[in-house]
Amino acid sequence: MSRPSSAGGGSGGLGAGKAGGGKHGGSGAAAAAVAAAAGVGSLPGSGSGAPCSVASLTPANLPGQASELTALFECPVCFDYVLPPILQCQAGHLVCNQCRQKLSCCPTCRGPLTPSIRNLAMEKVASNLPFPCKYSSAGCGLSLHHSEKPEHEEVCEFRPYTCPCPGATCKWHGSLEAVMPHLMHTHKSITTLQGEDIVFLATDINLPGAVDWVMMQSCFSHHFMLVLEKQEKYEGHQQFFAVVLLIGTRKQAENFAYRLELNGNRRRLTWEATPRSIHDGVAAAILNSDCLVFDTSIAHLFADNGNLGINVTISMC
Repeated sequence: MSRPSSAGGGSGGLGAGKAGGGKHGGSGAAAAAVAAAAGVGSLPGSGSGAPCSVASLTPANLPGQASELTALFECPVCFDYVLPPILQCQAGHLVCNQCRQKLSCCPTCRGPLTPSIRNLAMEKVASNLPFPCKYSSAGCGLSLHHSEKPEHEEVCEFRPYTCPCPGATCKWHGSLEAVMPHLMHTHKSITTLQGEDIVFLATDINLPGAVDWVMMQSCFSHHFMLVLEKQEKYEGHQQFFAVVLLIGTRKQAENFAYRLELNGNRRRLTWEATPRSIHDGVAAAILNSDCLVFDTSIAHLFADNGNLGINVTISMC
């Protein structure tokens, strides 16, 4: 049986409560050093009268040097990479754009960060280098062009997992292997049922406001989180959203399918889909309507004394 967690509830329970570095040289010196390391000829303004010749900075052209070059782009504040557009202080020190917005002076020389000075030479080098994913220490082996890096990191399977319980009260995050121990230790009141076919019983569905019901289902050597969420879309109109999440990766989720079924009073309402990974979360499923959606009038057709039973079936594809 899954008991509701009303708005603003505690962190545990059957549904978390829901409320409705190294110093860089000056810009000319840094550009010249990078150019020399990469095999790039004299740069305009570098003091040499020789014509400029530019080499292609692909990994094949940089055996053993790519990592040394990317290290020059390390932000001295967050230790992530300084990627285009690259701005420098008046002395030529670099800091990433995210950190720059939070700083009042250069973290290296304490000089002013304004006016903004664009370092086009470093941007040219950055555009020809592969940068490791920020989650490389967690196991991701990809190196990408700087323009592809942010998009990949948004969906990287090695990024930390957050607590999958609905609501915003639990701020835990960690590895995939640590998710279930976290749920069992912190959210002890979540019920876990064994088997491919279970009944998810949500009690007191007539409670006012935003409410979540959560239950775990264990089968096929995996754990699935069943979530029923009630939201007030606009005054006087409430909707229910039911979805199944896999405690696993997106790739693992593709191996399964689930079916939710409301059955009673000679009526049947069914939803079939692929479970979402907890990396995606409940909110994304609701936002994309990738779940079973019904309003209170439909809920009352299938409810029994304010309790709603949802038949849940998990299968392998």
